[in-house]
Amino acid sequence: MSGNVTSLFRSTAAHSPSMAALTRESGEAAGAGPVDFCIPCNPYFPTPAMFDEMAGRLRDIITYYPSSADTITAELCSLLQLPPQCVAMGNGSTELITWIDHLLVRESLAVPVPTFGRWTDQPMETGKRVDMFPLQEAGGFALDLARYAEFIRARGTRAVVICNPNNPDGGYLHKQALVQFMDAMADRDLVVVDESFLEFADAEADASVVQEAMLRPNVVVLRSLGKNFGLHGIRFGYLVANPALAGRVRAMLPKWNLNSFAEYVVFMLRDHGAEYAQSLHQVRRDRLEMTGQLSTLPGLTVYPSQGNFLFVRLPVGAEGTAVRDRMLTEHRVLVRECGNKIGSSSRFLRLVVRPQVDVRRLVSGLEQVLYGSRRGAAVPEPATGTGYSSGTAAVDRLMYETNGSGMRAITAQTAGAGTPGLAAAPAAVVGTGTGMPLPAAVPVAPAAATVGPVPVPTAPQQVPQPAPVPQPAPYPGTVPYPGAVPVPQPAPLPQPMPAPVPAPAPVAPAASYPPGPTPPGVPARGGLTAAQVRGTNGLESVPATGWPNAAGMGRAG
Repeated sequence: MSGNVTSLFRSTAAHSPSMAALTRESGEAAGAGPVDFCIPCNPYFPTPAMFDEMAGRLRDIITYYPSSADTITAELCSLLQLPPQCVAMGNGSTELITWIDHLLVRESLAVPVPTFGRWTDQPMETGKRVDMFPLQEAGGFALDLARYAEFIRARGTRAVVICNPNNPDGGYLHKQALVQFMDAMADRDLVVVDESFLEFADAEADASVVQEAMLRPNVVVLRSLGKNFGLHGIRFGYLVANPALAGRVRAMLPKWNLNSFAEYVVFMLRDHGAEYAQSLHQVRRDRLEMTGQLSTLPGLTVYPSQGNFLFVRLPVGAEGTAVRDRMLTEHRVLVRECGNKIGSSSRFLRLVVRPQVDVRRLVSGLEQVLYGSRRGAAVPEPATGTGYSSGTAAVDRLMYETNGSGMRAITAQTAGAGTPGLAAAPAAVVGTGTGMPLPAAVPVAPAAATVGPVPVPTAPQQVPQPAPVPQPAPYPGTVPYPGAVPVPQPAPLPQPMPAPVPAPAPVAPAASYPPGPTPPGVPARGGLTAAQVRGTNGLESVPATGWPNAAGMGRAG
């Protein structure tokens, strides 16, 4: 493949280039592209026989209008045993994220990072503040729900997102803990649980919170169909909520927002439930085997995952963009380098679970790229370390255009003084589109929060201490022990009197915020913005115990 192919990655802001773009740029015939470890879809479904069936109906599928969205949604709900009034189907989960943002998110949204990029980019594009809670590498990127709740209350965030399993790391939250968190967030405007990859999990028998969402006033569950069925190109997904929330979204969707391919696949599913269940079982088995094979590579860290992908940290000295480009050009293997995901860096790859024959090709290519003795190996010899990428287009865009405030404009430079990880108040904002500069950030005293019965301790406030006053050295002419002859010493030079040390100013009590909406445009309070997430320690996270998970769609239906 030519260098023009790898240049497509550098011109893509937040995601990898499409397979169609890569195929066009490389000049390869259809179906002759690279082995795809980048796009996280099911490699075993639809079956070859199902593809043949769709191909035989291709003329009718693309010639005629589909049925209305209500008709297609009713068939899906019949399959899943869900009430249609609680479901809205969209042209991909991204369309539903867009409508959730427009209709249900008022002014601020909290989201753990790294995660799916539309959960950070979409609300910023509409002027909302995005409060990003950094998942800690030291804790295996596990999300601590108690600390997340404390973070949300300290920031006054009105809407909350959790992805379960999370993309890109595959981290999973136990259903009971997630339900307790939803109850603790009952005073927020909205709680979104993105279960786009839950079908691939096997840690517990029934982990979806769909049933719980229908009974709560502020919870929306998002599900994907393209990922589960291996059909990203069709663009279909659905959300589940109480009838009022689901109805608000459904009322805004176009009558024919679902295409004929989506309709045809939905109506095929009833006859192919066994094949679908088998495909999920095979992906879960492949995930274990792929984890074992990758773990044999020296210095490569593989994080536990309940998704159909694995998050890996490259060996010290390896740079993700170089690994990605060489895997593509030298081995025709496409991998997802995660330097443009907020909260990640170019030291990380996300690798989709694939059949073992493909995994052997991946592992062989990584061995040659990472450890090859020829010139240009991605991992340098000891003491010849290379710099890491701090991220590419998407991170730079968020850092320099928004600073996490949700305003699509360049903010003024902020002072670096103060507590690490906290932004100083911007002096002015240039062209935010609101006509007003952002007000200064006001510190808020950390408040205790609980998730269910688990108390969250309140961190003690640190009061600055005065600098110690220098003490004069002991007189050098003293006798060190009895009987010793004193050694004459020159008279000490007169020393100036030390200046009085001013007493520290009393610390003003932290401002308290009344309950209710956060004023629009107020910078994030007491946490991290997009410009500060990368490379900071953020909030310490406690790894979750175990990796339980949920039932698949086939079992739920």
